[in-house]
Amino acid sequence: MSKKLLMAVTVACVASTGAFAQSGGGVAAGATTGAVGGAVIGGPIGAAVGGVAGAIVGGIADQQQPQFRQYVVTQRPASYAYTNEVSVGTVLPADGVTYYEVPAEYNVQGYRYTVVNDTPVLVEPGTRRIVQIIP
Repeated sequence: MSKKLLMAVTVACVASTGAFAQSGGGVAAGATTGAVGGAVIGGPIGAAVGGVAGAIVGGIADQQQPQFRQYVVTQRPASYAYTNEVSVGTVLPADGVTYYEVPAEYNVQGYRYTVVNDTPVLVEPGTRRIVQIIP
């Protein structure tokens, strides 16, 4: 398979994962599914790209993020002050952070939300790892 074709297929796979953002399953399931799909299409490079793209499956869909942010503002949860950079993959401390249920209308299962440095984030409760930042 030529490198140009491989790149085109990889880009198409990455772009198509956004359509699945509303389905449940979590980051681990999404990463695994993406990695397997990427490996079938593009070998080791496809597996790496597919795993990263698949990891975003299960969060709050782009079109729902402004509504969710407004919901969080109306709830007025306390914001946790975090001194390091807040990014996807950051593991929050075990103490001092309060996690809240995500309302059912956002189609998010297995995650909680909290507010860090005045920004809502989705977190895997078992690992306290940030899986999505809601701008």
